[in-house]
Amino acid sequence: MDFDSVLEKCGNFERYQFILLLLYGFTNILASMHYFAQTIISFTPEHWCFHEKLNNANISYIQGIYEQTPNPQCTLLDDIIDDHPVISSGGQCREWIFNYDHDYNSITTDLKWVCDDAFLSTVGQSFFFVGSIVGTIFFGFLADRIGRLPALICSTLTGATGDFLTSFVESPTVFALFRFISGLSTDTQYYLTFVLVIEYLGPKNRTLGINIIQGSFYCFGLFMSPWYALWIGSWRYYLYVASLPALIVLMYPIFICESAQWLIATKRYDRAVNCLKHVAKFNRRAVTEDVFIQFRSYYEQKLAEEAKLNTNKDTFWGMFRTPRLRKFIIILLLKCMIIKVSYNVVSRNMEGLGTSPFMIFSLTSLTYIPASLTIILLQNRIGRKGMAFSAYFVTSIIIAVTGFLIVFLDREQNAILLAIMVALGRYGVIMTYDAEVQYSSEFIPTTVRGRGVANVHVLGLGFAALNPYIIYLAQYFKPLPSIVTAVVMMGGALLCLALPETLNQKLPATLKDGEEFARHQRWFAFACFNRERRKAEASENGNIH
Repeated sequence: MDFDSVLEKCGNFERYQFILLLLYGFTNILASMHYFAQTIISFTPEHWCFHEKLNNANISYIQGIYEQTPNPQCTLLDDIIDDHPVISSGGQCREWIFNYDHDYNSITTDLKWVCDDAFLSTVGQSFFFVGSIVGTIFFGFLADRIGRLPALICSTLTGATGDFLTSFVESPTVFALFRFISGLSTDTQYYLTFVLVIEYLGPKNRTLGINIIQGSFYCFGLFMSPWYALWIGSWRYYLYVASLPALIVLMYPIFICESAQWLIATKRYDRAVNCLKHVAKFNRRAVTEDVFIQFRSYYEQKLAEEAKLNTNKDTFWGMFRTPRLRKFIIILLLKCMIIKVSYNVVSRNMEGLGTSPFMIFSLTSLTYIPASLTIILLQNRIGRKGMAFSAYFVTSIIIAVTGFLIVFLDREQNAILLAIMVALGRYGVIMTYDAEVQYSSEFIPTTVRGRGVANVHVLGLGFAALNPYIIYLAQYFKPLPSIVTAVVMMGGALLCLALPETLNQKLPATLKDGEEFARHQRWFAFACFNRERRKAEASENGNIH
């Protein structure tokens, strides 16, 4: 008797599963606040070099004075005569006047990382993504050695510790170190919870239950994060809000059992049986001991047979030895780099658009829900390739248009239009990201899929470290981040054309299958066009008969 059969007897969508989904939702809130914490703490308000004659002046007057200078935010003045600035011939700003957004004190205003020192925040933030590479590898290894649940707790607390320690920094070096520590838990705290939850849900309820909880709770965490920051008023206190709730994961072992698949794979049959008994007791189900005896016997016999028949010699690096698989994996690597960078740039580039970056970030976070619904509605209709290509292409156009609007429109007077364009761009990158996750994994043969997806993902995280530097390009030309992102997204769309459609195809199981997969498909083959052609052929045949 396999695991799903026993779980059905113990209850696969009852009280225990509802608690699991609530904890999964809480983890999504933690993950959203953790991942975008450095964006919230780094928003930089409008600022100007301090001059004693502007000490008690209103913001409009200060803006009028500095608009007469070539670089309003960073120009040092010697004097102000008859409302005209006298620009200093030398020296640098040491003090600034900040136009605080709802009196919120960010790390850049607190430590004065603006103008010539604006890059300090950017460098520190990039170390967050470097940490995510190390953390994904380390906690993945730890999860295989000590179990998914202990690794989940260690990962979540490590990231929270990094956020908590960041609240005490006073120097860029320490900031970079603590952002590295914070980044160690990126993705693993979410993914390990996902693994633990999905195993104890019935197959019929997995997709709907997981997607609804993930979309709603992650979206809620993103939507509320800016308002928490504004309510507290300080980046240091905000990091307390983002990190201290993670201590609740210490209570997870009370409710969540260890991964049954991991316990079985490591031959810890007694613990796997105890987990199932716990589920049955929580769901008030009476299950006879014979069921658990059959469960144990089934897996002891299965693993013994698999050990005898295991002749699989496929490796991830073996994909580079044959031409078609090599092409597929290189394209997947490039696309993963593109979507990771684009997703982060669009999701974090919220400043200088004529309105509060807190408000734009919060409201555009609501696009997570319609983006997820779009994938559900369209991906099986137009195909994986059609969905990915369309998402890349349309999103690149939206982002490019946003960049041109920033150049030619007055941002203050067109703040609503720019906010709408940013929301559309964010909707697009979320949809593209979701489409890419499923499409890319289907090319990799089953025998190396776990290692392949992990390696592609880690490389993508590495390139995500570039996103703070791309956003920093706005210091030189405001629409430059949008232009760069639009170009690479268009490149992603073109790369999709070099890959075959996977919808309704028998996916490759081995490297040999992968080399022959969809060999006769043309670059313009899309599932939606093939469906229409099949309908036309069927109609024509019907008329003949």
